[in-house]
Amino acid sequence: MMRFILSFSIFISFWCTSCTSSTDSADTILQNAVIWTGNSDQPIAESFAIQGNSILAIGTQDAMEKYKGIHTKIINAQGRFVLPGFIDAHVHLLMGGNSLLNVELRDANTKAIFSDRITSFAKTLQKGSWIVEGNWDHTLWGGELPNKEWIDQGTSDNPVAIYRLDGHMILCNSAALKIAGIDRNTPDVKNGEIVRNLDGTPTGILKSEAMYLVLNKIPALTFRVKKEAIKSAQEYLLSKGVTSIHDVDSLGSFQVLKELYMEQALKIRVYNANPIDQWEEVTKGTSLDTTWYKKGMLKGFVDGSLGSHTAAFKNVYSDKPTDKGIFINSIEGLFDDAVQADAKNLQVTIHAIGDRANESLLDMYERIIQKSTLKDRRFRIEHAQHLDKKDIQRFASLNIIASMQPYHAIDDGRWAEELIGTERIKTTYAFNSLIKAGAVVAFGSDWPVAPASPLFGIYAASTRRTLDHKHPGGWVAKEKITVEEALNAYTKNAAFSSFDEKIKGTLEVGKLADFVLLDANIFKIHPNEIKNVKVIATYVGGKKMYGNE
Repeated sequence: MMRFILSFSIFISFWCTSCTSSTDSADTILQNAVIWTGNSDQPIAESFAIQGNSILAIGTQDAMEKYKGIHTKIINAQGRFVLPGFIDAHVHLLMGGNSLLNVELRDANTKAIFSDRITSFAKTLQKGSWIVEGNWDHTLWGGELPNKEWIDQGTSDNPVAIYRLDGHMILCNSAALKIAGIDRNTPDVKNGEIVRNLDGTPTGILKSEAMYLVLNKIPALTFRVKKEAIKSAQEYLLSKGVTSIHDVDSLGSFQVLKELYMEQALKIRVYNANPIDQWEEVTKGTSLDTTWYKKGMLKGFVDGSLGSHTAAFKNVYSDKPTDKGIFINSIEGLFDDAVQADAKNLQVTIHAIGDRANESLLDMYERIIQKSTLKDRRFRIEHAQHLDKKDIQRFASLNIIASMQPYHAIDDGRWAEELIGTERIKTTYAFNSLIKAGAVVAFGSDWPVAPASPLFGIYAASTRRTLDHKHPGGWVAKEKITVEEALNAYTKNAAFSSFDEKIKGTLEVGKLADFVLLDANIFKIHPNEIKNVKVIATYVGGKKMYGNE
């Protein structure tokens, strides 16, 4: 008798659970859509139901009818293409937001435009206010590095420290150099360079560690400015279809994000990286909802950048036959910090550009992995830009995630061969080779170094057509990838790279309702046209965060 009662109870319990799940009404139903889910078991759908902040059901439009209730909101996608919210795996959040509040030099393509924009911006500031960010690119006006003489006359009342777009070089005016005490007698800095005229006077260009002679003199951003910057940043990112980011340098943004969250004004999900030597700080917790904000990643640097000749290579630069680049930090120092972080089960990601930097970092990771091969570490290499051919397979065999930024390929492709020659560019931004080897490739933008547009990134990865239009068939064309492979890198792979694959990255039952509506199906158009596709609306947790329709 007891067995019968128990069996009957189990049956009733199961029957009631089934009834509840089938009659649950949705808060929102999106219908009349072409949905790319990213889920290989159910790649295409027409409609999905949302309850709370997650997906209740997904499938055909008819199948969603049973989830309609009297209060259910209907989103008519009007046949548009819908996909998971983009995850940008490499963003400088506060720097990017601050760049929106400062002078924009990314597209300044002549010396006159460069100087005039800085002079005009200086006129809007109070005396003594710093001019920062900028993100200039000297290759746009022929390759000559700017110097302080270009801007001194128009900025005498305002110190200037503006970044080259790669973040590894700044231009300072005379006012900033004076504040920092830099003159012809200032010695060079280890792992950095004060670029000088023939008479020894500084030109205003500071590279790598030398930048901090000036950067450390800039007053810290106030809380108000940080908040304004991050609010501007999230609006910009949402307009590009980005719903989650990996912020690769915290720069003291946590308290701002916390306040925005408490005000219900945080609109994008943030995975925050702290400097690698702050592993103890990260273990103290965040007290925030982890679907909106979490710590757990530590970032370090091996070398600098290609454009500033500070990326570390095995052989000399083709245009500077005595220069192989630099190591910003020693591998042994990084190893010690990474071991400590790994012991605390924290994720480690390290910037490496040149082939020597990448090989040395892979060697370092392998040493740590050999201590415990069963641990799910998901070590990352940020950029993984120039690789020795033999190291490509190692990303897969060591389970190292290649966190890459495809826009850089069509930007650097204009001039990279001049710096490193025809042979080394064959394994530059080796997206296809890494994927074919079995490595996980996650994509990001590196904003504000590059535009935070995943659609432009997908265009770049699938066409590799350089910005100067000189490679219509693709620069290093064998490394082009498919549109779907690029989409995976911006969604499910990016989620995997932050241990979030169970809650986002694909549109599936139980996962967060983060999704984007586009004005075109990017599988139905030529990859060359993807850069022109527009984001119609962006939803985070089922709520519209961007879009007018």
